[in-house]
Amino acid sequence: MKKTLLFVTMILTLLGTSCGNKPKVKEEPKEKCTVQHLDWTRNAVIYEVNVRQYTKEGTFAAFETHLPRLKKLGVDVLWFMPIHPISEKNRKGTLGSYYAVKNYTEVNPEFGTKEDFKRLVTKAHEMGFKVILDWVANHTGCDNVWTTEHPDWYMKDEAGNFKSPYDWTDTYELDYDKPEMRAAMTEALKYWITEFDIDGYRCDMAHEVPTDFWNDVRPALDSVKPVFMLAESEETDLLDHAFDSNYSWELMHLMADVNKGTKNADDIAAYIQKLDSLASNNIVCADTYKMNFLTNHDENSWNGTEFERYGKMTELFAVLTYTINGMPMIYTGQEVGLKKRLSFFEKDMVPSWTENATTAFYKKLNELKHTHPALRAGDMGGEFRRYSSTDGDKLLIYSRERAGKEIMVMLNMSNKNLNYSSNDALFRDGYVDFFTGKKVGLLPTSLKAYEYRVFIRG
Repeated sequence: MKKTLLFVTMILTLLGTSCGNKPKVKEEPKEKCTVQHLDWTRNAVIYEVNVRQYTKEGTFAAFETHLPRLKKLGVDVLWFMPIHPISEKNRKGTLGSYYAVKNYTEVNPEFGTKEDFKRLVTKAHEMGFKVILDWVANHTGCDNVWTTEHPDWYMKDEAGNFKSPYDWTDTYELDYDKPEMRAAMTEALKYWITEFDIDGYRCDMAHEVPTDFWNDVRPALDSVKPVFMLAESEETDLLDHAFDSNYSWELMHLMADVNKGTKNADDIAAYIQKLDSLASNNIVCADTYKMNFLTNHDENSWNGTEFERYGKMTELFAVLTYTINGMPMIYTGQEVGLKKRLSFFEKDMVPSWTENATTAFYKKLNELKHTHPALRAGDMGGEFRRYSSTDGDKLLIYSRERAGKEIMVMLNMSNKNLNYSSNDALFRDGYVDFFTGKKVGLLPTSLKAYEYRVFIRG
């Protein structure tokens, strides 16, 4: 959802926790988690599709021609930003926000027809992709059909007027105290699975909607077809019974802070170890995992490209997001090194889809994610083990191992060349440099500034 600079600032002041989170209280062990992850999610890579900006035409049909390229890239899940008609009342900019939905069971005519979308989904499935839709459940556009048919389904101010959440004046907030609205929302979610055979949802601002609604929705959707559910949130209770995965905003902010010099490798390691500790102590579901990302539609449009935020550490941090527990994500244009902030409310397409070194880099990372057993998401992957070393605040060295196969990752999160030693049994023989395919003797004891190395053995 479009976020103003004020809202983004609020997120940052919350130390990387999800926007709108409540103050934390003492954590208690979770009751049994009921979410059963589909096996294909374990080694999947998500790709976020911005249809409007993808091609000159900005249509489903034009995007469909890119499916072979994306298959070659090695992504698995196509996440489409909202495809619904966009409200005209209080519209922002010329084309408006995807997240101001006018009708939950129609498609944006700018993108094509329902038949066009159904054909796209069918073709994607034939090629082995999964398809998920972006769903906006917290609010609708200001002229959504429900505003006239069911005005009582909305939150109102003291004067009885529709309320907009935050300063999103092109939307009105829904009232989840209304059972009829909940039922209609559930049916709308089921509609796209029943009629278009989609594979799940990315749910916008999921923590703004009562958790019990999502807990009721998940089995209703699974009764039609087992689905994958991604929450735009860091609230952990959403993962107990409703969602497979949530956002790693905290990591995203940490990486930017490391580039600024206000955080370091120790802070990244502490974050990873904190997540592992919460899972091992049953504070969060043991078999949970986050979506790890460098950028997305919000970050690109409002806060800058990944190159603006991570500088020379951009590729290093991409390696990190692929090799820790979780599901990595690529945003429209990221795979060709897009260095442009795409306009949110206007037509502003990706300048070129010419493949380059960045494309080759992400192809290799996708290959690694698909083939290494230690990188399977959740508790089916390998345990994170950090190795101590000199320059430990600048250097992050860690391994993960599963099924007799090990991956060793070495990241220099500084602008200095490092020569280091380790007290751990780090430098064993038998590794292969993943990016070059060359066998190595002992692992290196030096890294150049911003350098990353990935080794595999077994």
